[in-house]
Amino acid sequence: MPPAPIPDNEAERLKSLHALGILDTAPEERFDRLTRIARRFFRVPIAVVSLVDEDRLWFKSGNGNGAAEIPREHSFCAHAIMDADQLLVVPDATSDERFHENPLVQHAPEFRFYAGCPVRAPDGSALGTICVIDHEPRDLDADDATVLRDLAELVEQELKSLALATTDDLTGLSNRRGFEAIAMHTLAVCMRVERPATLLLFDLDEFKSVNDSLGHAAGDQLLQLFSRNLQSTFRDSDVVARLGGDEFCVLLSGAAVPDIDRPLAQLRELMDDADEEVTASFSVGVAPYDAARHESLAELLAEADDDMYANKRTH
Repeated sequence: MPPAPIPDNEAERLKSLHALGILDTAPEERFDRLTRIARRFFRVPIAVVSLVDEDRLWFKSGNGNGAAEIPREHSFCAHAIMDADQLLVVPDATSDERFHENPLVQHAPEFRFYAGCPVRAPDGSALGTICVIDHEPRDLDADDATVLRDLAELVEQELKSLALATTDDLTGLSNRRGFEAIAMHTLAVCMRVERPATLLLFDLDEFKSVNDSLGHAAGDQLLQLFSRNLQSTFRDSDVVARLGGDEFCVLLSGAAVPDIDRPLAQLRELMDDADEEVTASFSVGVAPYDAARHESLAELLAEADDDMYANKRTH
């Protein structure tokens, strides 16, 4: 059986997926309603809203499907997300060279027909599908395809509402909820592949005085400047977030404490050289991730916070 292909934008796609904070959450009526509609309209035993994670296919809603997840390598949906603009239709999986050796085809539940429409994040990344599955071969006509696309758009609207809940309105960065969701996945991956991770916690020096003396519009301008500089300094694979107020953080994967000196120097230079009416210096706390010491993300954040205030006292 050929392995499921990997999209060219896989790192960005996974980042968008994890930032939603939806993986491993409880069933929700807004998604279950859509799979019930799909199951009834298409008269199939299984309808699913799926999300393609790094090494698994996880089901946010699985009407008629008993499993919570399956390996990504067995997933039809991992093939479907390769083209976010097209439906994947498999009339008979036993005669399709991509799937005829798939355990889900050869053994229970014996998939035959599959039709999946990709569902996208607000940034356009294909995160998963809404799909319908039958145990008998069949076709999908043009009207059926339109209905499946319409259902996918409804799923995307629900995902967009989740994205709004995990994004900071002012800066466009992940907010605390979004950071916590993606950071947990990032730390788990780093631990699994035995790579370091380092958390940086920032706050802007004398930010309150900017708001008090120049007004909140000036304060907002400063927050936006700092967020832009964070994004331009750190890698796309790093998790950059605004936790609230003037508090920001960056979680660097595959980077140890000695690796942070250069980007921090670059960030200070960007802030010093900013051609803006309002600018400021910043304080930073550093916490290298250690799974033996940090049983939770909150403990890692607390260590970075302690380090930041210790640094403030020495300046």
